[in-house]
Amino acid sequence: MDGTDGTDGVAKAVRSMAGGSQILYLSRADVEAARVTMASILSALEIAFREKGEGRTEMPPKPGVHPGSPDNFIHAMPAWIPALRSAGLKWVSGFPENSRRGLPYISGLLVLNDPDTGIPTAVMDCTWITAMRTGAASALSARYLARPDSRVLGVLGCGVQGRTHAEALRLVLPGLVELRAYDVDAARAARYADDMAARHGYAAAAVESPRQAVTGCDVVVTAGPILTTPHATIKAGWLDPGAFAAAVDYDSYWDPAALAELDKFTTDDTPQLLRVREGGAFRAIPPIHADLGELATGRKPGRERADERTMACNLGLALDDMAVAPLVVAAATERGLGVLLPL
Repeated sequence: MDGTDGTDGVAKAVRSMAGGSQILYLSRADVEAARVTMASILSALEIAFREKGEGRTEMPPKPGVHPGSPDNFIHAMPAWIPALRSAGLKWVSGFPENSRRGLPYISGLLVLNDPDTGIPTAVMDCTWITAMRTGAASALSARYLARPDSRVLGVLGCGVQGRTHAEALRLVLPGLVELRAYDVDAARAARYADDMAARHGYAAAAVESPRQAVTGCDVVVTAGPILTTPHATIKAGWLDPGAFAAAVDYDSYWDPAALAELDKFTTDDTPQLLRVREGGAFRAIPPIHADLGELATGRKPGRERADERTMACNLGLALDDMAVAPLVVAAATERGLGVLLPL
């Protein structure tokens, strides 16, 4: 299912909601049961970022509040992608201490609107969408920034994002065959390694130290909680020349001296990164080489030499969510999932 199929499916679903009097509700189970593939998500994001690079999308920097702690966030994330006929908003939270409560770190809802009338047409849980589109965005960055012959993947943080990144990266770097997993919870790293071997065919193993998941790796993913004060575990000299890093947790894992070694530092949206920086994050990042829209359209070069150290520090955009949500609605409608509720 590609972006066009998703758009057509949403249009059919909208037409079935007579007079705009009903809204489709999709629970987390419904969203997962729609079974949208990572490959189709990656294709939709590629369309979205090319459109962004051409200046044909609308997406203001996301505002947020931080109840109880600067590390907690609740963000409002609107976007409009004309090429995908997708407009809406995600209301998403991230609370690092939720794991102690047996709750997910990320939770929230996503609302789609009819772009012709503005009427809400669907509301759905955003947890699965957030997980999948984040991995897909990093994989799209890897398409332009990683070495095509990359073979070894290092993952620091073996939670949800560690899983979706291991899946998505294999689609753009099929030569990835080895996975080194590190987590502060050694048992979780071991379970993750076993699961990634079974699901995706990696020669996967848990490692005892963070450096073992960085040095000697062609691709490195840091996927811990996003922290306003980085713990800066990864030091200068750890990341090999020629490696690509996806910093899913902003700069939380990275020492400033390690960031200074990068040849190219990129993000998914420069204005949003600068907005986050005003709040105190990203105190010691290198100059921004490009955003993902510029890479996708060729306005800025990706990797130019085999020995370049490159990084994508993608913040996670509403653009990603609005690219994926129509695919979910179309697939869910085809499968008869969800509940129609009165507006």
